[in-house]
Amino acid sequence: MDFAYSEEQRMLTDSLRRVMAEGWTFDKRRARAASGELDQAAWASLAELGVAGLMVPEAYGGFGESTATMLAVHMELGRGIVSEPVIPSAVMAVTMLSAIENESVKAKWLSAHAEGEAILTVAWQEEGERFALTASSTQAVARGDGFELTGVKRHVWHGKGSTAMIVTAVLDGQAALFLVASDAPGVSMEDFPTFDLARCANVTFEKVALDGAALLARGEAATAILDRGLDFAITALCAHACGAMQYLIEVTTNYLKTRKQFGQPLINFQVVQHRVADMLIQQEMAVSNAFVAAVSLVDDPAPLRSKRVSMAKTEVALAARFVGEQSVHLHGGMGVTLELEVGDYFKRLSYMGVLLGDNNYHLNRAQTLMAA
Repeated sequence: MDFAYSEEQRMLTDSLRRVMAEGWTFDKRRARAASGELDQAAWASLAELGVAGLMVPEAYGGFGESTATMLAVHMELGRGIVSEPVIPSAVMAVTMLSAIENESVKAKWLSAHAEGEAILTVAWQEEGERFALTASSTQAVARGDGFELTGVKRHVWHGKGSTAMIVTAVLDGQAALFLVASDAPGVSMEDFPTFDLARCANVTFEKVALDGAALLARGEAATAILDRGLDFAITALCAHACGAMQYLIEVTTNYLKTRKQFGQPLINFQVVQHRVADMLIQQEMAVSNAFVAAVSLVDDPAPLRSKRVSMAKTEVALAARFVGEQSVHLHGGMGVTLELEVGDYFKRLSYMGVLLGDNNYHLNRAQTLMAA
């Protein structure tokens, strides 16, 4: 498999790296997290670089880029541990909207997203359901020419900062997907920070009135669209983690070159070199797994795609935890202080292990798909 970037990918990643170095510094990331609000200027700068329209089909004003380019972009975003809603909006929601049949909805929302004028997210998790994809308590009923939606969704990624949400529900005993404006009457949110300095929300839908066009898909089609969106999001998250690991290894290596013991830099000690080498091996293996998942997104049938994505997520999560822990250890006591960015990267890499399904979930998912 060829991991080399094309000229266009290299130019894009170089531009992103410069933006990460200037706009996603330690102090600026901390300031955004402390504000508790989505930084619209930060989102606009990402949209200006084409991140918002990366996966939007060309017919709707986007770039329609490949999954290989998606991986390259999210590795750079991972180096800056970007907390803006790129994965839930520009990957998961966009992928799902691209798969629906309602052309008017696609034209409106995909075009707006490509321009950076809309932020989307997906609300599917419910109380006590852990990582289940099928809605149980959120119900939709027909009302005239439209629908009425009632229920509660948990841990909606960047719910408060979104313009609209793709919501899973039960309609006439079938799975269904609805597009709901985040400020619609009857929608209320409880916003809170996550462990890795991003944000989530618990969203309540109290008899929310929807028009007929709000129904995006139902039945097997709805389930397939959600599965596909989740697989794309997981793959992007794996790439994000790979970029964060890469940056963290660089930071740790530079620290070991300057910190001295017994009159020489720590990097000169063989046991330290071995630990850094182990970190590099884990990061490279994680990148390989992420590329396998990215190729599977477009080349494989749905069951094989989901199996490979789950296996990649498990391997990348284990590598991320290892690299994060080793970085903290090699920094000594300073590694857990608020003064260093090492702790922020460790939190993001640790949280990645449970985001979009923990290892137990993905191992069970892969095993089930193998047996099918």
